Amino acid sequence: LSLSLSAAVDCTVGQWSAWSRCSSVCGVGNMERNRQVTTHPRNGGVPCPDLKQRRGCLAHMETCSAAKDVAKILPDSFKRNFKDPWRRPHMLLKEERKSYCVYMRVKQGSAACRLKMWSTQLTRERSVCVECQGDAMATDNRCHGDGLQTIRTFWAAATAPGCYGSWIRESSNENCQCPPYSILFV
Repeated sequence: LSLSLSAAVDCTVGQWSAWSRCSSVCGVGNMERNRQVTTHPRNGGVPCPDLKQRRGCLAHMETCSAAKDVAKILPDSFKRNFKDPWRRPHMLLKEERKSYCVYMRVKQGSAACRLKMWSTQLTRERSVCVECQGDAMATDNRCHGDGLQTIRTFWAAATAPGCYGSWIRESSNENCQCPPYSILFV
């Protein structure tokens, strides 16, 4: 009877990787780092230690302040039928600005949104087209609260008291108009 005893081999691991970026762009998130096994344990050697670490982080990029803008919205019928009968000179400059469309995925809408016909479309996971027209644009030719990619932003319906919620921008299209029965930024 021959006994062959092999020596125990302990686990060894490499260096930790750099910490990942914070999982959140605005607010609380987490970061991770990991390491690889260089030698697997054998014959009763010491097992491997943790290969992944996670820690909390608080992100605050410039975009965070934009995420706090609350979009004020109206049904498109509110402005589409509006014509300035006096064609006032100070309004002509604003009318020359082009409109743009933002497609938003609704993440949350309050119960009061079901009380008005136009705001019933503001339901969870529905994609809506929101148009920014010249007279709603700020000096930077953008509408306040037009959303951020992958970051939840907030909206409130101007003519539907108590109708508010959140959404995430899916895409933006310059120089376009949303189809009828869409939404406008105020």
